[in-house]
Amino acid sequence: MRWIDGHCDVLSKMWRDPQYRTFYDQGSPLDSSYHCLREAGVAMQVFAVWTPESVPRQQRLAVALKEIDFFYEEVVRDGSRVFLVTDGGQMDECGHGRIGALLLLEGADALHGDLANLRLFHRLGVRQMGLTWNFANEVADGIYEERGGGLTRFGRQVIIEMKRLGMILDVSHLSDRGFWEVIEETGLPILASHSNCRTVCAHKRNLGDEQIEALIQRQGLIGVTFVPEFVHDCAAEATIDQVLRHVEHICTLGGADHLFFGSDFDGFANKLPGLESYNRLPQLVEALSKRYGDDLVRKWGWENGKQFYQRHLSP
Repeated sequence: MRWIDGHCDVLSKMWRDPQYRTFYDQGSPLDSSYHCLREAGVAMQVFAVWTPESVPRQQRLAVALKEIDFFYEEVVRDGSRVFLVTDGGQMDECGHGRIGALLLLEGADALHGDLANLRLFHRLGVRQMGLTWNFANEVADGIYEERGGGLTRFGRQVIIEMKRLGMILDVSHLSDRGFWEVIEETGLPILASHSNCRTVCAHKRNLGDEQIEALIQRQGLIGVTFVPEFVHDCAAEATIDQVLRHVEHICTLGGADHLFFGSDFDGFANKLPGLESYNRLPQLVEALSKRYGDDLVRKWGWENGKQFYQRHLSP
């Protein structure tokens, strides 16, 4: 079966350490190397462009551009095995001998408060953006920002420009107030690429039931993630069965047609047993199939995400 992964951090790893510029190597240390993705049946992978908090603010645009350069030089360098996806019509090409790759800007820090940089990223192939990482920037507050603010004046200008460009907005990492302000915006495709359920695991990065229901009403997507801290209140006790609890909860809220998976692979160190990298995906697929059947697994692994991106990706 084909599979979409809504989030990985390969590019920031490549920026930090040359040992990770080995995407096509058979023995690559990447969780989401080409061979891991291919063996797992991943047909489309979303690649995040993320600049850590340790990067001085004035250098974040340069770091983001460097990561995009790694994407073009190391990941989609000739297009024969992995190709850039910018148009919903390309979704049918994914998984037939080639893996589709979508660029996500994770946090608008790299915009440096200038809409011209948003247009620059769009011209470089970025079609999806999260407004924040965990903290505040010129656009909005992140979920760890203690004041819990929402969108700034510039943030509202960014949303208007994203609508004009036909971009998709990712609410993972966004403050609760920012989430609800985004939900009020019409004409903007919205998803949470890698967030679980607060009712199941009380981590603040997860989504509350009302947020999940709002995403469902907006015809968005919720990407169940494999980060142990987001899976179980005691991360050391996180298991594949606990991942299934998040799947089950989203379904009880009416989200079976809006669920997919966003692994966050290459973005966290302590792995969930049995889901250490994408070459272990068959264990999750087996557990899902036993509980829900193959038809639902195909829906969550591929069809929901495919339909969303077919509707909303602009050339």
